[in-house]
Amino acid sequence: MDNQNISENNEPTVEAAPPPVDDSAASVPIGKKSFSNLTEAEKKQLLKTEEIFRKGVVTVRDIIAPAAMKIEADHIRLNQQFVRTLFVFTYPRYVTTGWFAPIVNLNEELDVAMFITPVETQQILKTLKGKTGQIQSTISAQAEKGQVRDPMLQTAIQDVEELRDKLVQGTERFFYFALYITLYAGTKKDLEEKTKTIESMLGQRLIYSKKAVFQMEQGFNSTLPYGKDELKIINSMNSSPLSTSYPFVSSELTSNEGILYGINRHNNSLILFDRFSLPNANSVVFATSGAGKSYAVKLEILRSLMFGTDVIVVDPENEYKYLAEAVGGTFLRVSLDSKYRINPFDLPPAVSDMTTKDIIRSAVINLKGLLRLMLGRMTKEEDALIDQALNETYAKRDITGDSDLSQITPPTMKDFQDILEGMSGTEDLIPRVRKYTEGTFAGLFNELTNVDLDTGLVVVSIRDLEDELRPIAMYVVLNYIWNIVRAQLKKRMIVVDEAWWMMQYEDSARFMFSLAKRGRKYYVGLTTISQDVNDFLTSDYGKAIVTNSAMQILMKQSPASIDVLTKTFHLTEQEKYLLLESDVGEGIFFAGPKHVAMKVVASYSEDQVITTDPRQMLEIEKAKQEYSQKQKEGSAEPGGEPAEPEEMSADA
Repeated sequence: MDNQNISENNEPTVEAAPPPVDDSAASVPIGKKSFSNLTEAEKKQLLKTEEIFRKGVVTVRDIIAPAAMKIEADHIRLNQQFVRTLFVFTYPRYVTTGWFAPIVNLNEELDVAMFITPVETQQILKTLKGKTGQIQSTISAQAEKGQVRDPMLQTAIQDVEELRDKLVQGTERFFYFALYITLYAGTKKDLEEKTKTIESMLGQRLIYSKKAVFQMEQGFNSTLPYGKDELKIINSMNSSPLSTSYPFVSSELTSNEGILYGINRHNNSLILFDRFSLPNANSVVFATSGAGKSYAVKLEILRSLMFGTDVIVVDPENEYKYLAEAVGGTFLRVSLDSKYRINPFDLPPAVSDMTTKDIIRSAVINLKGLLRLMLGRMTKEEDALIDQALNETYAKRDITGDSDLSQITPPTMKDFQDILEGMSGTEDLIPRVRKYTEGTFAGLFNELTNVDLDTGLVVVSIRDLEDELRPIAMYVVLNYIWNIVRAQLKKRMIVVDEAWWMMQYEDSARFMFSLAKRGRKYYVGLTTISQDVNDFLTSDYGKAIVTNSAMQILMKQSPASIDVLTKTFHLTEQEKYLLLESDVGEGIFFAGPKHVAMKVVASYSEDQVITTDPRQMLEIEKAKQEYSQKQKEGSAEPGGEPAEPEEMSADA
């Protein structure tokens, strides 16, 4: 192969054979010499070679450029996307502050370009002076002809004169303003729908836009981050109306009423909100285990109690026990060995114009549903016998349509058993009922109610329930809660933690669905908490509860469930990744059409009451034991003097 060398006169020569080796630098190939030892011609040639090489390398521009682009009259095909640019061509006489915020906060993919060009004050004053002369001349001509005064001309000259004064005083500046919006969609149909949405939102404020027909390429280029206006469709504006189009805005959820839910991560403002101001006060909370969902709900409960809201909690894991003790609430542990009892034969309270007969009939209907769970499958004959036995059970206690219900004691399951034993055809029913009065499950459903539920916060613990008893006990508890809700119209919250568990049972799922639909009429807000999003949303009742919940709190999610949430709540890609990467206590707060990124923040005192961290719980329990021990030691000292209060407070 021929070798190319550099001769002494700096011109390349091609030789048929390698030259003889000597000490001359002219005979050494470029690749074997350092750059500093090359001649100027050699350096230029090497740089030119490098430049040619670099042109063949892929650049960042090549990577981000679309594979294909087709320009149509009213849109652009960019790869698989449809793109369209709109421009604003007219504004009303007055525009409100923040009129562009709904467009910015819209959950759609769009590019916005604003071109603001300042105009010399002297130049615009000269133009306005000529405009004033034209308007005054028109007004004088109309007056000479005896025509009626034109209010549009009068308004125009007032506006011009007012603007001239402000420009001279220096309180206003004049600008040329161009506004372009580029929309992206997967299909032509979606593009048309998005276009109508934007045009409608602008049209509501008397701001009118048009498609950049036959100028789609120029419109698309104008919204790229080049700072180049190729459409040049401008409007004249002074400082005040121009400032109302400020695009750097973020959603806020701050009101004069309600409680503090957290910090707005967009702008560090407070999220103060009253859930009862929404069309319904229902709420759903979805998060993975340990993401802080129970912590956030406990904080909401604690702050709601301060404003007089009663709260009832269905607690599957005894997480709310310490909170109930701290605020003087009631902790109702439902189990066979618990001292608390709820009598399923309690009569529901009278609602509106209900008569005594209506109350007894309602109680019998609820009891028949309970007995179906307790006794299993029944024939039509057995169902009729139970209906008759229930009415006779109430009659045994002198509870009839003419009774004064304020002076009666309700029957129990034992009374019902006695009635069945005195009837014919109930031989198969009696042994099944006896299991709950004398057998293994005796006591739980066979005693009078001994629970005070008028304490502000009521926590119903179902952790220690046997699996066989859970559906039955939950039916009794939920029915009792519903009776409380109907008894008195009062601001209440009902919190169901680990709601996915209750969705497994038909009766409890139906109750939650009914409460979500009807709770608004009784001033009740239902809060459902779940970490198993898929199981909850695959249930028909679960979907209905989400649909009827105006407030939602989404916290850290797992990759397995994020797609279901994205589809259900119409999340953007940014919101999707925010939920996947959120820290503990962070998420998205939805309130009606508004939603913001939120961080839950509690004070030290609140944290000590609501914490669910096992390590903190152990530390608190240890501090309580040490405090109790010091009290005992102080009482045991000579003279029975207790320890100093300051020391006890510090240790506590």
